[in-house]
Amino acid sequence: MALNKKNLRNLFYIFLTTHLIVWTAIPSLTNNNLPLDTIEALAWGSNLDWGFNKHPPMSAFFPEIFYQFFGPQDWAYYLLSQIFVIISFFVVFKFAEDLFEKKIYCLLSVLLLEGIYFYNFTTPEFNVNVCQLPFWALSVLYCWKGFKDNKTIDWLLFGLFAAIGILSKYLFIYLLVSMDLFFLYMFVKKKINFKCLISLVSFLLVLLPHLIWLTENDFVTITYGIDRTGTGEQNFLDHIIHPLIFLGKQIGILSLFFLMLLFLVSKFKTIINFADKKLLFLLTINIVPMILMFLTSMIIGVKIRTMWMTPFYLFFGVLVVYIFQSQINLNKLKSFVSVLLILFIISPFVYAYISITKTNKRTDYSGKQIARLVESRWNKNFSNEIAYVVGDEWYAGNLSYHLKSRPIWFENIENKTKELNPSGGIIYIGNPDILKQVCPGIYGKIKRQGFCMIGRR
Repeated sequence: MALNKKNLRNLFYIFLTTHLIVWTAIPSLTNNNLPLDTIEALAWGSNLDWGFNKHPPMSAFFPEIFYQFFGPQDWAYYLLSQIFVIISFFVVFKFAEDLFEKKIYCLLSVLLLEGIYFYNFTTPEFNVNVCQLPFWALSVLYCWKGFKDNKTIDWLLFGLFAAIGILSKYLFIYLLVSMDLFFLYMFVKKKINFKCLISLVSFLLVLLPHLIWLTENDFVTITYGIDRTGTGEQNFLDHIIHPLIFLGKQIGILSLFFLMLLFLVSKFKTIINFADKKLLFLLTINIVPMILMFLTSMIIGVKIRTMWMTPFYLFFGVLVVYIFQSQINLNKLKSFVSVLLILFIISPFVYAYISITKTNKRTDYSGKQIARLVESRWNKNFSNEIAYVVGDEWYAGNLSYHLKSRPIWFENIENKTKELNPSGGIIYIGNPDILKQVCPGIYGKIKRQGFCMIGRR
């Protein structure tokens, strides 16, 4: 088949569709329960707000939309995750079309991402990292369009998607700071004007409700993020060891990516032209955020968790293809495709094997069965519906997700009693020894968790 523009686009759509189907079907068929982060997001979604104790609101907002359509159908949330991934791939492809004359390079820029496990193996778990992906990609696309064409609509869309990115996860700011450095450089070179500041209008308007929520809730989300880094527990060696571990992990993450590249590039020799605006932009969105992350680890001495880097490599394929485009040997495409297919097949098989053979994972939790037992006992003892569940995001969150009444989840109800409907039933989940002593209603224990049911008889 001749690789003309139409055929390349068709191949790209086939790739997207196959990726979507495979990575939706495999976890749907092999997992017994949704993963932790997805259950956590659904728990927050049952009681939507402009922020939560751990993260800003977007990672809860999208699962809640799906819940309203599909209810407690696990496959729907695996599908949601893959929709976010393939939208990101599509945007990367559209961005690449603006950089390359040969459309085959656009396709290769996306296919190379299959060598990074952030975009396949870890994607079934919808979480804040996956939630960032399309907005990271869209922010890059419209930032580039704004810089290139200087249209008001592009700058406003850049601000919009950047704000939604921040509302997905605060680490999104590493991309935005990198872009700010690019803007400063272009201001100095007089290659951009102040029209780009229009993006701040849409950015701040979208962020404003969350900023108000933060001030009203003692900046709890920011405090949690800082605590996750282990800040305040460092010694001198941490400023050396943690950055080196970070670098080592990035090499490991990119190993299969570069293996695929070996089957594509004839020589790893090229001339870097730093006067090239396209290359400068690509370096800004790919390398600068990683340098900033490395400096964060080195200066503060904190651990950088591997999964935090999920969106950072979205445009890495575009970067390496752009740098080595003169060295890409299209005669080696068959070998490249062979390696791609091997990885594309092995990755879901490994996921399925682990899911089936290892039985002590979160995805082996009997959430649906436990919810049925709880609901059965509730219906025998009480006449009203279960309106609230109180406990941690995992155990109480699973109940909220699986129970027919979709009770609202609370971690605790201290200072929140005025928000509760007195006619609604409530279930506490937690330490069985404590709950047994203090439970004023019906007490039960399932799988080492205590359940205290309080309802209207």
